[in-house]
Amino acid sequence: MALDGIVIANLTRDLKERLEGAKIAKIAQPEKDELLFTVKNFRETCRVLMSASASLPLIYFTESNKPGPLTAPNFCMLLRKHIGSGRIVSVTQPGLERIIEFGIEHLDEMGDLCRKRLIVELMGKHSNIIFCREDGIILDSIKHVSAQVSSVREVLPGREYFIPRTVEKADPLSVTEEEFIRRISASPLPLQKALYTGLTGIGPVVALELCHLASIDDDRSANELTPAEMTHLYRRLNLVTDDVKAGRFTPNIVFRNDQPVEFASIPLTCYGCRYDHDAAGNPLPGTNADEDAGSASADGYHARVFGSVSLLLENYYSSRDALVRIRQKSTDLRKIVQTALERACKKLDLQEKQLRDTEKRDQYRVYGELLNAYGYGLSGGEKELRCVNYYTGGEIRIPLDPQLSAGENSRRYFDKYNKMKRTFEALTQQTLSTRREIEHLESIAASLEIALKEEDLAPIKEELTEFGYIRRHGAPGRKAKITSRPFHYLSSDGFHIYVGKNNYQNEELTFGLASGNDWWFHAKGIPGSHVIVKTEGKELPDRVFEEAGALAAYYSRGRENEKVEIDYIQKKHIRKVPGAAPGFVIYHTNYSLMAAPNVSLQEIK
Repeated sequence: MALDGIVIANLTRDLKERLEGAKIAKIAQPEKDELLFTVKNFRETCRVLMSASASLPLIYFTESNKPGPLTAPNFCMLLRKHIGSGRIVSVTQPGLERIIEFGIEHLDEMGDLCRKRLIVELMGKHSNIIFCREDGIILDSIKHVSAQVSSVREVLPGREYFIPRTVEKADPLSVTEEEFIRRISASPLPLQKALYTGLTGIGPVVALELCHLASIDDDRSANELTPAEMTHLYRRLNLVTDDVKAGRFTPNIVFRNDQPVEFASIPLTCYGCRYDHDAAGNPLPGTNADEDAGSASADGYHARVFGSVSLLLENYYSSRDALVRIRQKSTDLRKIVQTALERACKKLDLQEKQLRDTEKRDQYRVYGELLNAYGYGLSGGEKELRCVNYYTGGEIRIPLDPQLSAGENSRRYFDKYNKMKRTFEALTQQTLSTRREIEHLESIAASLEIALKEEDLAPIKEELTEFGYIRRHGAPGRKAKITSRPFHYLSSDGFHIYVGKNNYQNEELTFGLASGNDWWFHAKGIPGSHVIVKTEGKELPDRVFEEAGALAAYYSRGRENEKVEIDYIQKKHIRKVPGAAPGFVIYHTNYSLMAAPNVSLQEIK
C-alpha cells in the first residue's frame, strides 16, 4: 500500500486546483521530517501536510492543525525567510514520477520578484523535501544526504538538483506500442513485476490491475506473451493513462472484513469489487449506475470511493501515521520494558532451577531420622546403611561418609535438609515476586501497545519511574503531569463503557469510577485493559455484554486472535491484590464469554 505515480498524479491535480495562485500564510515543521503549510486564496484557507517520513511519506490537505516545537528547526526558518509570504504559481509532476514540485514566487530583500522550487519526493526510505533556486541549485533539504550515504546523488546545499535514474524505465504517458512491447517482452520476470519494474510510476497493485483488465495471468513470464496479448495489454495501459491525462480519477480503498487491503486512484476490479460511480458520483463506463459503488465481492472485498485523494490519504494514513509516530516516541520505554522483562525471565529461570535442586530435602530428612533409628548397629567405616524405611515399608540404602560416625552422618543430612528447607522457603517467595514482576512488566508492555498519543506515554513513564525502572529527575517526589484519559464508548443501547489505557487508569476505573453493580470485563489470563460498563441501576441487554467483551478482547494481548476468552463480573466481587502493582485484582465465581476483538462503537471524546 504505497503511493504510486498515478496516486501522485491525482494528488497533483487536486493540489493544482486549490493551490495555484494562493499565498503561503504560515509554515510549520511539527516533526523533523514533516511540514505543514497554511495557504490562503480568495476562496478559502487550507492546510497542506507534507511528510518525508521513511515509513509513511505523504502529502494531503488536512483540516487539523499540528503544533510545532517552540524553537523552529533551521529548515523551517529558511523556508519562512524565503517563501513565508510567497505565492504558489505552479504545481507539477515530472512524468509519472513520485515527485511533486511547487513553483513559488516571492520578493527578495531588494524587493525584486524571485522564484524558488520546493520539491517533495515521495519515494519510501529515500523520501525528501528539497528547497531549490529556480536554476536547480539546492538551498537546503529536510534530510541531508551526503556521498557517504548515497553514491547516486548528494542532497546538500550548493549541489545541483536532479532526479536520480538508477533504473531506466519507460514513461507510461508517452511510451509507444513498439517500445512497450520491446521492453516488456524482453523481460523474463512475471508479467506483474515486469510492468512495475519497467514503467515509471506503475506500482505492484496497478500492475496487477492491468493484468486483470487484459485477462492475462500475472504470474506468467512476460517473454511468453503472444504479440496479440502484448497489444491488448498496451491498449489497456492506454485506457488507464488516458484517464490520468484527462484527470479522471477514482480514489478508493479496498477493504476485506473492514480491514484496508489496498488503495489506488483507479478502480481495482482485480479484487472482485464493482465500481459503479467515480468520486464525483458519475457512472463509470460499462456499469449499472443504479447499483451501489464498490459492492462486496464473493471473497468479502468491498471498496469505498472518496471525494478526493486527500480525503482518502488522510483517512488511511492519519491513524497509521499516528501509530508509527507514537511507536517511535515510545522506543525508549519499550526498550526499558523489554530489557527488564528479559532480566526478570532469566532470574525466574535461575530461581526455578535452584528450586528444583531443593526437591531432595525431605529425602535428606528421612536419611537423618533413619540413621538415628538404626545407626546403633554400625561399627564404623561403612559406606552405606541398608535398613527398612518405616515411611514406605521398603528397604532403603543410605550413603555414608566412612570417616564419620552414625550420629555425625545423621547431623550432616539434617544440616543439608535445613539448608534446603530455608532455600526452598526463600525461593518460593522470590519466584512469586519475580512472576508478579513479569506480569507487571507485561501489563506495561500491553499499555504501550494501545497508546495512541504522546500524552498516553506519560503515565506509563511515571509507573516505570515509581517502580524503579527509570531514575526520577528533578525535585524528589515530583511527578509528571498526567492528561491522558481512558477510552470512553457508548454502547448500541446507550450504556457508557470505559476502557483503561494503562495500569493507573485500570485502578482508577475499577476502584474509583465503578460502583458495586457495574460490570467489569477483562481478557482471561493475559495482559489487557479493565473495561467498565456503567449500569446506572439498569439491567444490561445481552448486546452490551458482547460489545464490552469485544472491547476487552481488542485492548488486550489477544488482539490478533480470532476469539478471546473474557471474564466478566460485577465490580462488588473484585478485590485488590495486597501489595501488588496498580491494576492487579483477584475475583472468584466469574462468568466467561468468547469475543472477537472489535472496536465498532462510537467513541466519546
